[in-house]
Amino acid sequence: MIELTKLDTRKILINPAAIESVEANPDTVIILTTGRKLLVKEKLEEIYTKINGGH
Repeated sequence: MIELTKLDTRKILINPAAIESVEANPDTVIILTTGRKLLVKEKLEEIYTKINGGH
């Protein structure tokens, strides 16, 4: 699980396997495999690092 922050400052945990894609447009949008979209504060690069264990 990775911890992310919604735009309203609430923390959420997401299973990386549930993420289909991440877009930066300019807000960061996570698109889940269910089709649901989440807007988060973290930048695309930060999410990539979290998913890949900090590497």
